[in-house]
Amino acid sequence: MTTLFDPVALGAMNASNRVLMAPMTRGRATRDHVPTPIMVDYYAQRASAGLIISEAIGISRQGLGWAYAPGLWTAEQVEAWKPVTQAVHDRGGLIIAQLWHMGRMTHSAITGEQPVSCSATATPGHAHTYDGTMPYEVARPLAIEEIPGIVTDHVRAALNAMAAGFDGVQIHAANGQLIDQFLRNGSNTRTDRYGGCIENRVRLLVEVTKAVAAAIGADRTSVRLSPNGETYGVDDSDPTPLFVTAAAALDKIGIAFLELKEASPQGTFVSSDVPRQSPMMRPHFTGPLVLNSDYDFASAQAALDSGVADAISFGRPFVANPDLVVRFREGAPLNATREETLYTQGAEGFTDYPALSEIMA
Repeated sequence: MTTLFDPVALGAMNASNRVLMAPMTRGRATRDHVPTPIMVDYYAQRASAGLIISEAIGISRQGLGWAYAPGLWTAEQVEAWKPVTQAVHDRGGLIIAQLWHMGRMTHSAITGEQPVSCSATATPGHAHTYDGTMPYEVARPLAIEEIPGIVTDHVRAALNAMAAGFDGVQIHAANGQLIDQFLRNGSNTRTDRYGGCIENRVRLLVEVTKAVAAAIGADRTSVRLSPNGETYGVDDSDPTPLFVTAAAALDKIGIAFLELKEASPQGTFVSSDVPRQSPMMRPHFTGPLVLNSDYDFASAQAALDSGVADAISFGRPFVANPDLVVRFREGAPLNATREETLYTQGAEGFTDYPALSEIMA
């Protein structure tokens, strides 16, 4: 029987176990979106994960509207990521860069320009800016001739990631971000070849993934989707045919793995009564499938036993437990996450969570 502690091949990356670290925005970079030295310690502490999927990393100034989040579009950013990837590798770990364009979730107070999206819509609620919270702005629909530039930005960021020492990349197509806005009919009202039918709405996802895979190798390219329920106002009226189509298209490209963030009715961050789509998508994606959201050790092992999942990614448990794999192996209790420090700029709630060995000493 396959366990969480067994190795798994994720394309060209050979993970030592199936306890992966999920991507999580932490906000410890500079205002110029340059990684900082404290981020080296943070990722190195968690290198025992089978694979670290980095926090979301902006592919362009246009696409990054989160205060103090890191980027991958300048030479300075690339150089600042090198100590992070080296520290993870020195501890025997693997790390990939999640590539991020926020679309309508950006704000002009951070990017200096009106948000862009598939359609003229706005995210509900308020954006977090350097000057406090502000209502989200109505996005400007991308002109069809601008879309190749979005693809190019992803490719540039992927090449920069490899230059910075990452082992691969993940295309962020989940959680209400730009590609997700194109995918779902609740946010995509276009009438051109990027809107309307399912084949048109998955077009941007496919174009970006093909281009990135051609640039760095399909076996070092992964994708994240969030197929069930609403996130940041982005939703679809009929998710199963949409995400089955997306899964089949990604399978054809031959990506390293597909990660699905699937909300549950009791979700701690996002909840949904929409059924998980992974059982319907599994037959159409033959590569490694990674599941995410509110798993504990027992439910993660059950997901492997079911045959649907090949690995599980853990978010907040890895925030509070840098040695999560060890704690799972030993059946040790977990540190609780301090929610109030998730997006602050200091070491508190970032690099000061104790490992089990420190507690036992």
